[in-house]
Amino acid sequence: MNKYTLPVLILLALVFLTSCGGSAAQTPPTPVPPTETVTQPTLPPAPTETAIPTVAATETTVATEAPATEASVTGQISFASNVMPIFEAKCIKCHGVESKKEGLDMRTYDANLAGSFNGPVLTPGNADNSLLVQLIERGKMPNRGQKLTPEEIQIIRDWVNQGALNN
Repeated sequence: MNKYTLPVLILLALVFLTSCGGSAAQTPPTPVPPTETVTQPTLPPAPTETAIPTVAATETTVATEAPATEASVTGQISFASNVMPIFEAKCIKCHGVESKKEGLDMRTYDANLAGSFNGPVLTPGNADNSLLVQLIERGKMPNRGQKLTPEEIQIIRDWVNQGALNN
């Protein structure tokens, strides 16, 4: 055994132990906000006689907006609140700030819908047919830096499937 073997083994053991996260603090999961019941008026079926229509109340359950980090976000996804922060953190360095690779500028809603040199990257209402979603899900984008989390991918997928609205 030479003089470098023992220090290398100790270093490898330390790297292994620290990568396992044995003493790292765990953060508890964020609770999902409760849903609320909203009463909305509806009209009864059309009257057969001449009568004044009455308004009946029905109950609809509406989910309150969940945080953007939830894996299965329910309700309407907001471009400004849920999607744009992901684009800002993971995409616009290469697609808007330092350069506009492939002609894709992701700094604004309109620029995202305009697409790239190769055409549209989003198909509102169809995430499976949207090039942007396909590249993100396959891990091709971002090609530098940290990949999107499954929760972030689901938010973008849900937003596109909901029509890719500017909300």
